[in-house]
Amino acid sequence: MVSDAAYQSARRHAARVDRFDRGRLVVTGPDRASYLQGLLTNDIVALNAGQGCYAAYLTPQGRMIADLFVYELGDLVLLSTPLAVKDTVLAKLEQFIFTEDVKLGDVTGNFAQMAVIGPDAAAALGRVLEGTTDAALHALLEHGNLRARFAGQPVIVTRVTDTGEPGFDVYVETAHAAALGSALTAAGVAALDRDTAEAIRIEAGVPRFGRDMDEDTIPLEAGIETRAISFSKGCYVGQEVIIRVLHRGHGRVARKLMGLRIESDAVPSAGTVVRAGTREIGHVTSSAQSPAAKQPVALAYLHRDFLTPGTTVSVNGAPAVVTELPFLHQEAN
Repeated sequence: MVSDAAYQSARRHAARVDRFDRGRLVVTGPDRASYLQGLLTNDIVALNAGQGCYAAYLTPQGRMIADLFVYELGDLVLLSTPLAVKDTVLAKLEQFIFTEDVKLGDVTGNFAQMAVIGPDAAAALGRVLEGTTDAALHALLEHGNLRARFAGQPVIVTRVTDTGEPGFDVYVETAHAAALGSALTAAGVAALDRDTAEAIRIEAGVPRFGRDMDEDTIPLEAGIETRAISFSKGCYVGQEVIIRVLHRGHGRVARKLMGLRIESDAVPSAGTVVRAGTREIGHVTSSAQSPAAKQPVALAYLHRDFLTPGTTVSVNGAPAVVTELPFLHQEAN
């Protein structure tokens, strides 16, 4: 159930959501960038300290193993990836260490990760953290990162937008996570429940791995290629398939993730079939009651013949209108 109070806090002020669904890996050693360059889809070598990017890790067949946020901190690379595939990602990365001078570590249990989002997020963090300022946080570009302190303890802050409403992820030692949460509450940051956080993500059209993307997904189907893939870097695992679809297939894929505005009071569940007449043309992956649209909205994979915005389809017998993503356009705070 979407909470209007929590929603308004996230959209107008600041709200916090614990990222229990994220895993955290570190890559150290002088060869870390060149090592990751050959495995991930984005340009890791181009990152300077304080920068980051969004990337995918693919099979040789171009299917997704995971999506990741990659942060170059200057002395190590921090990877944030879905918790459900964290162990798989770590095991596969370890298989490709040959002569490279790199080491991998799993710090998921050592650090907690929480997002602080909304127009007042930088101001709230500026009051709570030491060693940084509201202005320095505002100046961070997407995927930018910096080090700060909380109660004398080191924290890492990264600029994020995958939450739907722009803000920051704060990485803090697990032992100090509760104290940080309390300090943020005292600074006026509201707690954001899961249902409301999901509604904000869906309104922004952000696909989530494990729900809107999985091991059968090609990045182009999910529409993440402009953010996750570098088309100017050298080879990476799965590149041949991506290039073949783009050049020989002119970017056309059999299905694509689109938005649906549903003319009904009922929010469809994940997996609900989408139809055009009697023909099954796709399925819902995520859905929510949208406070902004004042109706249910959904992310759904649709057959390529039904991708034109404005096309009317049906979900559970109710009319639904195909919509480009995002439903709402948000500017970075």
